[in-house]
Amino acid sequence: MGNRRRLEFLLRSKFRTAGRQYGEAKAAYRAAKAASEADLPVDEEGNVRIVCRRHAEKRSVELDNGLRPACYDADHVDCRGCVEDIRDGRIETW
Repeated sequence: MGNRRRLEFLLRSKFRTAGRQYGEAKAAYRAAKAASEADLPVDEEGNVRIVCRRHAEKRSVELDNGLRPACYDADHVDCRGCVEDIRDGRIETW
């Protein structure tokens, strides 16, 4: 019985790892797809390179399906303006 439990543990561990890697790959694909739809420059990880309006700094961020950066705050006027600029194709990049 001990060998069987070890085998089950090993298989569960491998399936969890594979599931995690699949999730990461899926998220990276979505981010790269959103970046390409917005026609923005990306870094080696597929994150878009924009200049943050709120903090006036260069950032490498992931975009969601709504073309919103991961740092987006719906309650902040600069963040809302940033999303509008991304959608209109006039966001400052680096």
